[in-house]
Amino acid sequence: MRDIDLTTLRYLVAVCDLQNIARAAEQELIAPSAISKRIAALEATLGVPLLLRTRRGVSQTPACEALLERARTILFETSLIESEMNAFGGGLQGQVRLLASPSAIAEQLLDDVASFMRMPGNNGIKVNIEEYTTREIPRILRNGSNGIGICWNSTDLRGIQQRPYRTDDLMLAVPAQHALAQRKTLRFEQTLDYEHVGLQPTSTVQMALQRAAARVGRMINYRVVVSNFDAAFRVVAADLAISVIPAQVSSPHVESGLVKLIPLSDSWAQRRFVLCYRKVEDLQAAGIRLVDYLASRAA
Repeated sequence: MRDIDLTTLRYLVAVCDLQNIARAAEQELIAPSAISKRIAALEATLGVPLLLRTRRGVSQTPACEALLERARTILFETSLIESEMNAFGGGLQGQVRLLASPSAIAEQLLDDVASFMRMPGNNGIKVNIEEYTTREIPRILRNGSNGIGICWNSTDLRGIQQRPYRTDDLMLAVPAQHALAQRKTLRFEQTLDYEHVGLQPTSTVQMALQRAAARVGRMINYRVVVSNFDAAFRVVAADLAISVIPAQVSSPHVESGLVKLIPLSDSWAQRRFVLCYRKVEDLQAAGIRLVDYLASRAA
């Protein structure tokens, strides 16, 4: 089999994210026919169809779903290699360990880190992002890590310094034709008569929902349990169940009109991320610079 080039993988990810070849071409500054040819060549190389093409756009085949996960990982690792090589170009040097919750990673963190690393003078800073639950991050920091954590301020942060980062709002994702789709706002307990998409039991969102249901003496009826927000969106778009998802997690299913987001009025649905670390004196200059930049995103 011929080598799979990174550019084609990037185009494929863009097409799948936007569910439209023309819009992906506009984003990537290339002709739609060029993207189509590259993806067709990739399908021929792999021996499986990746996209189902219709007049309204494209959708992924099961083979494409499997490839997308690998492609996103490869593209991210490639960006890390590029950043490491840029370190030889001068500027402030250093390696920062970033311990982040799944929600932070799924929302704006990666964009913020990428923006930080593109700034003049930051070429020599390497950032390693590791995924942990909100409950694990403070424990790791207390045990001696000089890393920087990003987690919810609702967890136990005693003995750890912190600064505010971004906020998010939990919302109810429902199929466009669902009985709740026309509601302007909802309390979480009003959703408990319907089947839900669940996340992993260690998820901070999942634990918050379980506590909220317990407070009103109810249980959540799960039809499907998935590992991430993207998968939850896909289940909702398939009209199988509803799900509680941070508003800041983007999805092409919302943009396409298949899924509608409804604000939750519960006080616990408005949350704040915090940047946390043992002591600022323990951080390298590169870490302090990253903390300052991410804290500036709090607005």
